[in-house]
Amino acid sequence: MTELPASRFTEQSLPPWRRAVLKVGSSLLAADGGGLTPRFALGLAQFVSANLLAGREVVIVSSGAVAAGRAIVPKAFEAGAAIAARQALAALGQAQLIALWQRFFERPVAQVLLTHDDLRNRRRYLNARATLNELLALGALPVVNENDTVSVDELKLGDNDNLAAIVAALVDADALFIATDIDGLYTADPRGNPDARALDQVLQLTPEVMAMAGGSGSALGTGGMQTKLQAAAKAGKAGIDTYLFNGRNGDVVRGLAQGRLRGTRLHAGQTRVAARKYWLRHAPVETGAIVIDAGAARALQQQGASLLPGGVTAAEGDFRRGDMVEVRVRDDAGERCVARGVSQYSALDIRRICRHHSREIEAILGYNYGGNVVHRDDLVLV
Repeated sequence: MTELPASRFTEQSLPPWRRAVLKVGSSLLAADGGGLTPRFALGLAQFVSANLLAGREVVIVSSGAVAAGRAIVPKAFEAGAAIAARQALAALGQAQLIALWQRFFERPVAQVLLTHDDLRNRRRYLNARATLNELLALGALPVVNENDTVSVDELKLGDNDNLAAIVAALVDADALFIATDIDGLYTADPRGNPDARALDQVLQLTPEVMAMAGGSGSALGTGGMQTKLQAAAKAGKAGIDTYLFNGRNGDVVRGLAQGRLRGTRLHAGQTRVAARKYWLRHAPVETGAIVIDAGAARALQQQGASLLPGGVTAAEGDFRRGDMVEVRVRDDAGERCVARGVSQYSALDIRRICRHHSREIEAILGYNYGGNVVHRDDLVLV
């Protein structure tokens, strides 16, 4: 790894974390003249490996498919190329991108292609989360990229910084690491302003802080510092801190693997649990409800349990999988709301599986989305 001049940022200790998303941009992976290079990816892979060995979990959000495709069919790309040409390059380069990451790890690397629409749609959101969690449980390393081959608007206007923030919230990460080609956030662009001051910590993303970000810093990528701050704002709403660091600086990356940051920490301003519970409490609910018995209500209220089909007595309305619904208990005192949460099953499916054991779900429906009707992470008491 090429060593760069000493950073103007002060070294600080990283807070403990259990699961993180690492975003790696095209500027760290693209070779001069097209294609991909392991030059900076190796150090980042060592950071990932060190944390995996320590028992932590990492999801990589990686750009670079279009850059890889340019090396395969170099004449296909010209400045201002049509979206279809860029999509073709992304399709050609995606296999090369996954191969680059796989070479650094003995464990399997899993390709996950998403669009922003996948993560805005609640039902597809739940499917993506279940897949990523299962991959982590299997010990695989998920490498996420935007599905540029089909996402026209995202390829023109989108970026993987914001995708990384959405993925961090999706997998309930504790931290979002964004590897870039500068040392962190400055009060102005350090490449053109010698008076630019390094910011080790940002406690709140005010309009003044957002104004410090310039445009895109690389011809190879689609995002600049502004998109990184936008991503930090998204992550912060989910209670996740964001860390910006220079992925080209070997000392910085090695220090990161040892729990030391030389870059910018962007504070979330609230805990991850508080952010999640706030959303669950205030998101609009669909018409209808899941009705449970008194035993299930006690399990939810006193034990912090998930809602299982055995404790469900009925489903009211016509809600779908992924909808936010009320959970109501019906007993001698009447019917009242005790919780609200995201249903893993539609009202129609719940009517078929209620009063049954979780292990019977697949036999009844022919498929299953897990043993919970509402998972405790998707549920808040009222």
